[in-house]
Amino acid sequence: MNALGDSQNSLSRGVNILPLEILRKKKSVKWQNIPKDVLPLPVAEMDFEIDESIKDTIINMIADSDTGYLGNVPELFNSFAQFGKTRWNWETNPELIYTCTDVGVGMVEISRQLLSKGDQVLINSPVYNNFYSWIEELECSVLDIPLLNDSLDYKLDINKITDAYQKGVKVHYLCNPQNPVGAVHSKSELEAIAELAAQYGVVVLSDEIHAPLTFSEKKFHPFLNVSPTAAEVGITVTSASKSWNLAGLKCALIVVASEKMKEVASKMPFAVHYRASLIGAFAQVEAWRAINWLDQALVTLDENRKYLDEILKDKLPKVKYRIPDASYLAWLDFSEYGVSEEISSYLEKEAKVLLSAGTFYDPKATQFARLNFATSKEIINQAISSMAKALPK
Repeated sequence: MNALGDSQNSLSRGVNILPLEILRKKKSVKWQNIPKDVLPLPVAEMDFEIDESIKDTIINMIADSDTGYLGNVPELFNSFAQFGKTRWNWETNPELIYTCTDVGVGMVEISRQLLSKGDQVLINSPVYNNFYSWIEELECSVLDIPLLNDSLDYKLDINKITDAYQKGVKVHYLCNPQNPVGAVHSKSELEAIAELAAQYGVVVLSDEIHAPLTFSEKKFHPFLNVSPTAAEVGITVTSASKSWNLAGLKCALIVVASEKMKEVASKMPFAVHYRASLIGAFAQVEAWRAINWLDQALVTLDENRKYLDEILKDKLPKVKYRIPDASYLAWLDFSEYGVSEEISSYLEKEAKVLLSAGTFYDPKATQFARLNFATSKEIINQAISSMAKALPK
C-alpha cells in the first residue's frame, strides 16, 4: 500500500485542497477554537478551494455593494432544474420551487404546515443528528425505525415502516442519500415508501442535500421522480451547500411536484423566502452550473474514500468501515477495540482527533463515530495514525 498516495497527481485530477496552516485560520465552526494539537474531522465542511465562478459571483456582488434582501430568483430555480434534468433525468417545474434559509429551516417550515404538537415523525437511524432537533423544535415525537444493517450495508426496513405508517405517523423524514452511513436508497425502496405513504396519508419530506455527491457505482433517485405517487406524497428539501461547500451562505430549496404539495408549500410565511441570503442564492445559481468542479471534487473524494479503506486495514484493522456510496462522511465502528467510554470522547482525549460522536445519529451507537474525509490524504493519514497509537492493540 502507498501510505500517502501521489498527492500532486491527486490534486491535478481533482480539486485544490487547502493546507493545514490555512485551514486553521478559518472562522467556520469546524476550525473555530480548536486547539492546535487537535485535528478536527467532524463537521460536514470540505477542506477544498471553492469553484472560481462562485468566487467571482460573490466578489463581484460585494464590490457592487449588492448586499440587500433576496427578491425573485428565477435564475436559481432554472439552474437547479437544469442540473436535475442533466444529472438525474428529473423534470422539475421551476415554478414549483421555493427558497429558504437552509435545509433545516425548509424541513421545519414545511413541517409546521403538516404537523400539530405531539404528532409523530418517522426517522430511520443512524440519521443526521438535526432530524432529532427539528422534531423537538416542532414539539413532536420521534418514531425511529432503524435501518437494516448487513455488515454496514444499510437498507430501509420496509416491513417495520409499514407498521409505523399504520399506527398514524403524519410525516416521514427521509434522508437520501443517508447521512452518516453513505447509503443511496434504491428506486424500489423509494417506490415502496411512496405507495405506503399514499395508502396511509403520510407526507414524505426528503432531505437530498448530499445527492450530487453520489459515486458512480450507485444511481441516485430523487424521491419525487421515482413515480407519480411519490410526486403526490413527497416534498424535497435540498441545497448546493454540501456539494459545493457553501453552507455559510444560507440558501436552500424546497421542491414540490404536485398541486397537492404546492398547496402545502404555499402556506409557508413569505418570510421563509426572504430570510434566505441574496449572495447565497446567486452563488447557488453558479453552483448548480459548476458541473466540472463537482466532477473534480468527486474524483478527489473517490480517491479519499478508498484511501481511507486502505489505511484503516493497515493501521486500524479492527475498525469496521464500508466505503460509502455518496458524500464524504465515513461511518466507523470501533466496537472491537473494547473501549469502555464513548469512542469519540476517548479519541479526542487520547489521540487528539475530533470526530462526530456516533450517538448524535443513533443514541445506541456509542462505539461509532463519523469521520469527514473531504480533506487531504496527509490529514487523513495523520488522523488514522494518531488513533492507531491511542487505541488498544
